[in-house]
Amino acid sequence: MWGYPEPVARMIEQFMKLPGIGPKTAARLAFHVMGMEERDVAEFAKALQDIKTQLTECVICCNITETSPCSICSDPRRDKLVICVVQEPKDVMAMERTHEYHGLYHVLHGAISPMEGIGPQEIRVKELVTRIGQEDVDEVILATNPNVEGEATAMYISRLLRPFNLKITRIAHGLPVGGDLEYADEVTLAKALEGRRSL
Repeated sequence: MWGYPEPVARMIEQFMKLPGIGPKTAARLAFHVMGMEERDVAEFAKALQDIKTQLTECVICCNITETSPCSICSDPRRDKLVICVVQEPKDVMAMERTHEYHGLYHVLHGAISPMEGIGPQEIRVKELVTRIGQEDVDEVILATNPNVEGEATAMYISRLLRPFNLKITRIAHGLPVGGDLEYADEVTLAKALEGRRSL
């Protein structure tokens, strides 16, 4: 980074490795860190290290956790007969915020994307199939993202799980609450029609 002292330039380069952070935002963040108290900078640095050294994957659901099995898989109150398959650990938190789902999870850590060279072997599909074969499961809910990669992943998993003779469902997609029909794109409207239900 031209004109910046070397430590600032390195900090800017590191911030630019984060998604959605360009040179201007990275420089602003670097200068903000420079203005922080030394104690706060040390805590910030420790938090960055801890996220890599103190987390592991749950041996059952592949979610990120401090202890394995994770707190959800270890909770006797959870419905062990239902598994919700999500793409990323952050999706577990999104589902938990609804307070409507009380089953278990399986985290894929990605989605099938041939364009990016990501096939089924790069995500945790094999672990899911092994788990279904070993556990007593009635339903698998496919909650992958409503995009091309998420749909392809859901279709692939549903085909793999058909021989297990269990209920395979896909979360509904459609209009957001408070949204207007006139602003919705054709794909969203089509999904909303597909997912319609009786009243």
